[in-house]
Amino acid sequence: MSFEPHVPHLAYAYCRELHRQYKFDFYLSRPRRSRLGDFTTKPGFTPRITVNVNLNPYNFLITYIHEVAHCSVYRQFGGLRRKKVAPHGLEWKREFTRLLHPVMNEEIFPADILQPLLRYAINPKASTGADHVLYNALKKYDDQSFQLNKVALLHLIEGTSFVFQNRLFTRGTLRRTRVLCTDKVSQRRYTIPAHALVEVC
Repeated sequence: MSFEPHVPHLAYAYCRELHRQYKFDFYLSRPRRSRLGDFTTKPGFTPRITVNVNLNPYNFLITYIHEVAHCSVYRQFGGLRRKKVAPHGLEWKREFTRLLHPVMNEEIFPADILQPLLRYAINPKASTGADHVLYNALKKYDDQSFQLNKVALLHLIEGTSFVFQNRLFTRGTLRRTRVLCTDKVSQRRYTIPAHALVEVC
């Protein structure tokens, strides 16, 4: 697997080394709405990691290491030494932070990503999307072509109509990291991530 051009140049060798050390199959995935990457295992098969092909190099690298941390935890606690561990529990947090450490420097990440990444790595959450500062820093480096006319839901005024996943909604109140919104057709209410990109009507 060639990691060019998916991760920053100075991270190529590290990504290849993780691939060699933890022995998993690696695949690029089409863009998925629900996840940036995943780690899966089946009895008798090599563990598998996928990462969405459309991620910018910095987000790709973080996501890749996130999934390798799952593989590392599996290698330590799976199989004959099986131990119940939470998917994003203490064991994963420790491994993710440990595996991030070699790349958390200004040679690989720009300063506007590195600073929130260093804070995030102290107690990483299941998704970088849960850390709004890091999420917004990463989004700055996305391909802007698909974001034309879109804005983060968080920045809309209550009562504004918008389109999300081809459905028409009205923006409601903020509830921590999600926004309560109303489907204008069915009148059903849904919570949508505050950082989701939506198209204003």
